[in-house]
Amino acid sequence: MLRYAPLSMLAAPSVGLLSNTTAAEGVPPSVARGARYVEGSNVLHLASGRWMYLPAARTASTVVALDHPPAWQQIVQSRAWLASGRIPGRSPAQRAAAERALLAMRALLRPNGAMAAGWSPGWKYSWPRDSSFAAAAFAHTGHDAEAYRILRYSAATQRKDGTWEARTKLDGSGSPDRRRWQLDANGWVPWATWQWYQKAPRTTRPARLTTLYPMIRKAADHAAGSLRTDGLPPASPDYWELMTATTNIGTAAPLLAGLNASADLAREANRPDDAARWARAARRLSSAISAQFVPLGYQRTVDGRHGRDSAVAFMAPPFNAAPAGLPAALDATYRALLLPNGGLTPGNDPTAPWGGNAWTPSTALFALAWATTGRPAKAGQVLEWVLSKRNSLGELPEKVDKEGRPAAVAPLAWTGSIAVLSLVALDGTALPTPPLRPA
Repeated sequence: MLRYAPLSMLAAPSVGLLSNTTAAEGVPPSVARGARYVEGSNVLHLASGRWMYLPAARTASTVVALDHPPAWQQIVQSRAWLASGRIPGRSPAQRAAAERALLAMRALLRPNGAMAAGWSPGWKYSWPRDSSFAAAAFAHTGHDAEAYRILRYSAATQRKDGTWEARTKLDGSGSPDRRRWQLDANGWVPWATWQWYQKAPRTTRPARLTTLYPMIRKAADHAAGSLRTDGLPPASPDYWELMTATTNIGTAAPLLAGLNASADLAREANRPDDAARWARAARRLSSAISAQFVPLGYQRTVDGRHGRDSAVAFMAPPFNAAPAGLPAALDATYRALLLPNGGLTPGNDPTAPWGGNAWTPSTALFALAWATTGRPAKAGQVLEWVLSKRNSLGELPEKVDKEGRPAAVAPLAWTGSIAVLSLVALDGTALPTPPLRPA
């Protein structure tokens, strides 16, 4: 999740994670110095030669001798979890990055399905957006239980009107502050549910979809009802977590993905009336995006006053079938947002507080977009830049500073999820996209 609070206002961010799957503990930079993870685990091999790990059923770490039996058992269990799914990547380096990202996502996932964005103050909350990407990444790497657990948490924390808070406390007790809620969640959660459904075991997915369906119905009805007479949703804070005066592509594109996903899920659930209603809304929204965002090259806002936005990637698969004009818009936006350090700023709105740091989620989104639109070489170059910025423990950071060094919190669940999905696509596995049905 993109953060805009100055780090000086927060405690020192973590650079790694210890985990026993029920609890987690951040690794501070001082502990990480000279350390490395034992392969396939969240057990830390310290510079001293000893191991540091989080014992089962404990909330505080301990340092033990090399090959300590309980720590070794945790390593064995962690490796078995990885082996139960798929580790994408065409090279050993890519597979190592994917393995570390998956282990970080697993460590950030709570038993109740809450997905922490990161494990530092300011990030230790669950955002519907980050959680949805994680659910999709888990689903496409064979970790069905984790994906479904996230979706159940989304259902449990949905508000009565079908929307979600911008973020919730990890115990599910509600929002930690009074920041504005964000309408894009009504697109991301149904999209993630649809992605899970594509990969879920066919023998069990119908019954589990029935459990999730009330969430989908409330989310999609709210999304469809939010569309104005011009076919666009109202202005809402986007993934920048900043309000815009007019509709932004960071809200419109996810809602289109979510309405298409909801309509298809309704067909699977034998709810033809729901399917027809949400498909009509999706066509209205699609037409409105074509009429009002395409002439601007999918700039951030429909008034054309806020520049380019990395959210243009949300118009590409696996979110939406790439419409006409998207390849040129992706290229133009990438060029406009490219920083000297090789990464991207989220957007070039002069009023936004981004500074000179690159943001790994924004950069990785272009790798995913190009991987899914037939440009694997370009996708690979961008993804290699992202993966090259992993910190000394191999964790993906939220930011990269002007000098090209990892910055801010690590690991970040959103970046890890996007990287994993990109690697799946680059492996040659086509990521499915919710269909826009004709009238």
